Amino acid sequence: MNATKLADGQQDPLDAGFEEYMAAMQLEAGTAVNDILEALKDKVQRQRQSRQNQELKYAGGHYHNETAQHAVDAIQALTAIMESTPASTMMELQAELQQASNYIKQISTASLSLASGCEHFLQTVSRVVQKLPSNQEFALCKQALVAAGRALVEAGLLAPERISRLGEQFITDGMRVMTLGCDRTVVQLLKAAAHKRTKHFDVLVAETRPDGAGYHMAKALSDDGIKTTLILDNAVAQAMHRADVVVVGAEAIAENGGIIGRMGTYQMAIVAKAMQKPFYVVVESFKFSRIFPLRQSDLPTEQQPWQALAKASEPLPDNIEVDNPGQDFTPPDLISLLFTEIGVLTPSAVSDELIKLYYHY
Repeated sequence: MNATKLADGQQDPLDAGFEEYMAAMQLEAGTAVNDILEALKDKVQRQRQSRQNQELKYAGGHYHNETAQHAVDAIQALTAIMESTPASTMMELQAELQQASNYIKQISTASLSLASGCEHFLQTVSRVVQKLPSNQEFALCKQALVAAGRALVEAGLLAPERISRLGEQFITDGMRVMTLGCDRTVVQLLKAAAHKRTKHFDVLVAETRPDGAGYHMAKALSDDGIKTTLILDNAVAQAMHRADVVVVGAEAIAENGGIIGRMGTYQMAIVAKAMQKPFYVVVESFKFSRIFPLRQSDLPTEQQPWQALAKASEPLPDNIEVDNPGQDFTPPDLISLLFTEIGVLTPSAVSDELIKLYYHY
């Protein structure tokens, strides 16, 4: 069944609160579960195509093609499914949610945010079910689960604001920050710090090929009155001596406290460590994931399309291959602190939080 597509200029579900989610996706209450899933699939695919075409559009405080929001998207969709499902027993409901979760994860196997959002949602459902009386009517059980799903969505939407309040304390007057990409939570944190009248700092932004997200980060910060300098990706080491601290976002947090982030994050962390610069990661707790990569090749990723630089030789000869993955893995020993909505954590604390999520009821 084909999903209903969003029209140009229509509000994106990522910008809406939960009450507006179904309307923004052009789906009415009672819509078939398949339609909800197909609408999500269509959204993710449009975002991926937009990124490949370098069509980043800044609106409402973040970029519409940013994969970081996929976790919230997944949680919203699964909560909507709970409200729309014809299931009449808890067993049927949980089976349908598991099946829907499996489908969502396959929409983009390279999007760890989709997978972590599904896992966090299912664990939340399991905790709620464990606490429900065994003789409670299904309608009341479903009501409790829907409320828990909505609360999870709201927590995800509010997370960047809380992270900004915690993290901006680490940005001090006169500091120079280095970053890359255009993570919405990093943008929000830096803006929050800049709005403190006693703080004046500037930012070095790596261009972040292949989609040039750094250009949009630089514009967003500059438009807010923050002094910003755009640097080449291959100039990170040369420019690091000018920075006081590095602040980056992440696609997911591995079980050992390492991060999966935009390509270039790993090399920036290596250089920061070598030059004894603090390396901070800004990330929502729903991106904590039960993955444990040991090497770069362990990451699920997809190749990004090759975009030639101006004046570069194009097209490439047929005998030249292009290796252009979109993500890399930064091990925990290169990370100073993680700023999350549940607190400022060391990388070693991530496993403790995962234990609380998966094994504490």
